[in-house]
Amino acid sequence: MSRLQIHVEGIGLWSPALADFGALQAQLDGAPPAAATARPPAASLPANERRRAPESVLLAVEIAGQAVAMSGHAASDLPCVFGSSFGDQLISDYMCATLASAPAELSPTRFHNSVHNAPAGYWTIAIGCHATSSAISAGAATVGAGLLEAATLSMTEQRPVLLVCSDIAGTGPVGEMSGTRSSFGFALVLSPMRTPRTLVSLGIELTPHARHDLRPAPAVGAWYESNPIAASAWPLMQNLAKGEGACTLAAAETLALRVALETAV
Repeated sequence: MSRLQIHVEGIGLWSPALADFGALQAQLDGAPPAAATARPPAASLPANERRRAPESVLLAVEIAGQAVAMSGHAASDLPCVFGSSFGDQLISDYMCATLASAPAELSPTRFHNSVHNAPAGYWTIAIGCHATSSAISAGAATVGAGLLEAATLSMTEQRPVLLVCSDIAGTGPVGEMSGTRSSFGFALVLSPMRTPRTLVSLGIELTPHARHDLRPAPAVGAWYESNPIAASAWPLMQNLAKGEGACTLAAAETLALRVALETAV
């Protein structure tokens, strides 16, 4: 694959410690951490849907809405790629426990929300999007795989694409397996061409890696190590906040993306 250049037009971010991308920028500039809301607001969903939707959906919809609003595009026009390392861990844990103890009591609604593309479905229905959508999972490589998928789709179709990557905190045996202790998500609106909306450009190259962790050693107690999406995306998020830098993201078991930032001119 030759070098691929893609342009970022919107960024969304949410965690219990960061309400949006601006909060991350302020924190990296030395501002004290400010608590976000207890649950992602997900204002793009109708009120009834917000009350019923699980946290995995609220998180994905919140960051998608932030990124699209920043980009200035109509949400209904954007193809989208949703990525999650583990999907809805709370529902997965509930389903496993219920099937083991009282299978007949399994909730059809919670089963419906357990599917990996539930956030994409909620989002596209809420904003009336008829463009293509996909949902992917690649474990620790989900961020890189999602970025590669969205950037390739944007370049192939020559139109902006929404990328959404998120994971919620786990619970029970599922949470112990995943090691996910907090929720985090980020979203990007990617464009195949530089426009007045361009915030920063990304130069992306495929590179092999030898199955080792590509993330830099975290600071002691770093919050982002408690979520696989946050841990994988953290180098890229820092670079986006600074508007410069390069990092390497795992995209498959032995494949990675080298992502270099260029400031918009």
